[in-house]
Amino acid sequence: MTRLLPALLPALFLAFLPAAALANDDVLTRTATGAEQVLQTVDYANTRYSPLKQIDAGNVGRLQVAWTFSTGVLRGHEGAPLVVGDVMYVHTPFPNLVYALDLKNEGRILWKYEPRQKKDVAAVMCCDLVNRGLAYADGLVFLHQADTTIVALDAKTGAKRWSVANGDPALGASNTATVMPVKDKLIVGISGAEAGVRGHLSAYDLKDGHLVWRAFSTGPDAEMLIDPEKTTELGKPVGKDSSLKSWSGDQWKIGGGATWGWFAYDPKLNLVYYGTANPATWNPGQRPGDNRWSDTIIARDADTGVARWVYQMTPHDEWDYDGVNEMILTDGEVDGKATPLLTHFDRNGFAYTLNRETGALLRAGKYETTANWASGIDLDPKSPAYGRPKREPAFSTEREGEDVTYTGICPSSLGAKNQQPAAFSPQTRLFYVPVTRMCMDYEPFHVDYVPGQPYVGATLSMHPAPGTAGSTGAFLAWDALKGAAVWSKPEQFSVWSGALATAGGIVFYGTLEGWLKAVDAKTGKELYRFKTPSGIVGNVTTFMQGGRQYVAVLSGVGGWAGIGLAAGLSDPGDGSGANEAYAALNQYTALGGQLTVFALPKGE
Repeated sequence: MTRLLPALLPALFLAFLPAAALANDDVLTRTATGAEQVLQTVDYANTRYSPLKQIDAGNVGRLQVAWTFSTGVLRGHEGAPLVVGDVMYVHTPFPNLVYALDLKNEGRILWKYEPRQKKDVAAVMCCDLVNRGLAYADGLVFLHQADTTIVALDAKTGAKRWSVANGDPALGASNTATVMPVKDKLIVGISGAEAGVRGHLSAYDLKDGHLVWRAFSTGPDAEMLIDPEKTTELGKPVGKDSSLKSWSGDQWKIGGGATWGWFAYDPKLNLVYYGTANPATWNPGQRPGDNRWSDTIIARDADTGVARWVYQMTPHDEWDYDGVNEMILTDGEVDGKATPLLTHFDRNGFAYTLNRETGALLRAGKYETTANWASGIDLDPKSPAYGRPKREPAFSTEREGEDVTYTGICPSSLGAKNQQPAAFSPQTRLFYVPVTRMCMDYEPFHVDYVPGQPYVGATLSMHPAPGTAGSTGAFLAWDALKGAAVWSKPEQFSVWSGALATAGGIVFYGTLEGWLKAVDAKTGKELYRFKTPSGIVGNVTTFMQGGRQYVAVLSGVGGWAGIGLAAGLSDPGDGSGANEAYAALNQYTALGGQLTVFALPKGE
């Protein structure tokens, strides 16, 4: 059994390597060389690492715009385009258009899919009308629309092959996430915790869209697909009614735990990994208990959906610290033994590394030093509080009850990192993390549940973290072996773009002002920048076509950080405090919706 050491485990040897990859044969074939991009996560392990190296640290400074494409939509453009053969598939925010572009002809439109959705769904979406992108497998392009409709499109023609509803917008359900093809199934989540939606993860048949299994985040064991004797947390069975016992009455029925983040898959263990979101409401006084299994990492059998293990990072969440950020799978050595690892940079400011086979907690430490809600995580296996945060009572949002403003809490509900995915490079064995440095003041109030209406119960205001000197964001390289940053590059605004590491020794990311940047993977030295027409909240991607390596990124300011600008909000308190916190953003960028594709000059 793995020996667990305290604190940041300086003596623990973790040799981080990319995890092995097998699964859906078509997906694997197309991701093997990095020439194509058929998953938003780049690979099943969520590393966001490309083996392409035609563009490298020596020549990236000579990148030029190869061509551009306007999406025709103005809101936050999260996610990234897909590339399958000589075709690029581009998605948009609501109304969730899909374009197929001919890469041999600089983006000529081959077909366009325009969903028919009721505009009412926009009113129940929490934090902008974003969509984190498409997925491809077996000749089909998969779109999960804002109204929760899942659509399988013929990749060649755009014809709809099947569609199915995954939730009910009338009850507050919506979707912002991508999907993941795993073997013969499509893994799908749901949004809507801020409307009291009970979160679930579902698997649909790739060929015809019928529901194979569904696992809820809260409730009875049978509905959560939890085996009380075999499903474990930190090595111990969770026991009967593990969720029900942690809620007051029937609160679990509207308890949140949405699944709007990223998914990862280990084919050797046949496990799907994901995180659940905040409990509902944001007023912690209305939901006593640990509120299981919100804010939880869950590993499930891909065939049956049954949970192998769970780990709750923020029990009884008082701050809206969703646990949906990506799980990055790597292989390494722990005490000289080859170990499958999972690393997760949570919104709560802590980085966690676990044994992804057993769920054993190997490490947990702050990657964002301004986080003050907890001093650390209890890493003593003999402690009754093992694995739980060491909370700082001064930053509790229920210690004096409702209608009280609790100040100076770090990070804010935006998180030290939100949905924008980190990357991992096997060359440097470093993780590259987009960071937000915002704190908040938090006032909980009583809220009654009304189906389809906001079920939030808190008012927030946000402000820069102490000592950030006007820099509310950063892009950092994280050494999980040392539990420390190797380098950190400050940014004026939160970095809301996903990172991409490549075999060329560089890391790409975008900024809210609209800059695409490339930095040296070892040192963080900036090697290239280009100002796109709007703020970048999408994820950088790269591909090969006609013997040339290209880099592509969507720009279109939005997401929670850019919601004030994207939605034209006027009240400083709108956007759960983000409107005022990012008011200066409109001095640096404007609304847009554009794909920009870069390449080296021909002949290089």
